[in-house]
Amino acid sequence: MTQKFSLSVLAVILSWVLNMPVAAQGNDDHETMRIFIFAGQSNMVGSDSKVGDIKRFPPYAGLEDPQEKVLFTYCLGRENKKRSEGWVALQHVNNVVGPELSFARRVTGHIKAPVGIIKVAAGGTHLGGDWNPDKPIGFKMYPLALETIGQALAGLKERGIKYRLEGFMWHQGENDMFNEDYMKGYGGNLKNFLASWRRDLKTPDLKFYIGELCTKTIWGMDLRPRMYAISLGQREVTAADSRAEYVPTSHVGAEIGRPVGLHYHYGTLGQLQHGENYATAYLRTIGLKLRSPRPLGKWPYAKGSAVKLFILAGHRNMEGERAFVQELEKIKGGETLLKDNAGIAYKYDLGGGYHRSRGWEPLGLTGYYDTFGPELSFARTVAGTVKGNIAIAKFTHSGSQIIDWTPEGSMAKSRHIYPEFIRFVKDSIAELSAKGHEVEVAGIFYHMGENDMSFHPYRKEAAARVQAIIEQSRKDLKQPGLRWFVSQQPPTDVENLNKLDVVGNMAKVASADPNLIHLKAFDLPPQEKMLVITTGGIVQLGEFLAKGYLGNR
Repeated sequence: MTQKFSLSVLAVILSWVLNMPVAAQGNDDHETMRIFIFAGQSNMVGSDSKVGDIKRFPPYAGLEDPQEKVLFTYCLGRENKKRSEGWVALQHVNNVVGPELSFARRVTGHIKAPVGIIKVAAGGTHLGGDWNPDKPIGFKMYPLALETIGQALAGLKERGIKYRLEGFMWHQGENDMFNEDYMKGYGGNLKNFLASWRRDLKTPDLKFYIGELCTKTIWGMDLRPRMYAISLGQREVTAADSRAEYVPTSHVGAEIGRPVGLHYHYGTLGQLQHGENYATAYLRTIGLKLRSPRPLGKWPYAKGSAVKLFILAGHRNMEGERAFVQELEKIKGGETLLKDNAGIAYKYDLGGGYHRSRGWEPLGLTGYYDTFGPELSFARTVAGTVKGNIAIAKFTHSGSQIIDWTPEGSMAKSRHIYPEFIRFVKDSIAELSAKGHEVEVAGIFYHMGENDMSFHPYRKEAAARVQAIIEQSRKDLKQPGLRWFVSQQPPTDVENLNKLDVVGNMAKVASADPNLIHLKAFDLPPQEKMLVITTGGIVQLGEFLAKGYLGNR
């Protein structure tokens, strides 16, 4: 609770400002301002992001500028708070990029109604303590947020602006995992948190969007059990509450730290995609269809003909985390990759299931954050040499580590993707077979986990884990001679990590397996940052993988 307001005074203010009739949630009312609340800790603040970096990510160009038509009020930070002191145009605060920037642009691009955003966030705060509605301690974030919201809504009412509370975006939980009681009680605390807001804001049907904690960060690796415990609490609440939605974020970009590359925060790209995820979830809530269909107008293969199926799989670079469509046309030959290729059937499951194809589509750009992976240049290179039909199926999860792909997985059961991967491959084969084709799986092309190379325990086990995946996949797919092409970029170059010869370990595994081809992708363009390959490199990676296949037929 702040010095300025008591809870009883806040109750009076809120009773006054919330006594305004508003329309039910939907998209028919284009006049009433829709108010969204953004709250949480450092990854809601936007820590370790930089407005100056937005220009590095073409899909988000212009978000460094104020969005004059969107109203914004905020209170950010702990000891030294930054306040808007009323409503202002939506803009960055102190050169930090929050998810509200991309959220607002995406939402206002699809609705006509005016939008307002209230944001209260502070790094290092707990749901069990700071945000506790009943007994707030520490920085007492719950009463602070209640006060901020009350003042903001009072300001709208004074200006005669009709509004409705439309959604509550929440991203928090990392700090609760360091307190055993908070960690174990997260689900119950979150349930109480949602109920308290609905009660205090007099909005029993207020929709909450609960952002998944980012498992791509170092905490997603070295604190895997604790992160999992928080996620269980979040999933428990969102599964039981029809007006609460679990919003995946593990697949979005993450900041590249020093010295090994791993970080604790999303950073600029991740925050921009983080906001898009909330926007997508909200727009679905009000019934909008966001994806344009990409049907194969005509099935590209003659009835009864044979099809070579290429499976592409992996993590952030196979997904194409920092390869942008807008940059592709500037690369020699890149303009041809921008066009759909209806002669190649393409199926995909990206971001751990976040973005999936609707059956088989023409090979091309999928609309996934305006990014693309090596599949485009891979297919062009292979199709230019191989006679006959080819199809491509791609399965990736940018926020996974190699352990998630192993047959046994880890104790974090919700992160285990091996069963989904095998099912995806089986379904791809079965669907082509059902169309009358003889299907040859030409190979599985797996790009080794980039983050694994930066964390000693994971790097140590990387080769053995890949070997286990390969061996079990052959059994589960009933293809004992199934060929795997495992590509590996130069591992993180840090003295302590270099004691583990992960390239040599992978080469040793490959030397003992005649159907495992180890491809060293060591001559790609210099990376802007450790771990992630950018646009030109992703194009070359696809060509490199294709040549690896063509040279080992």
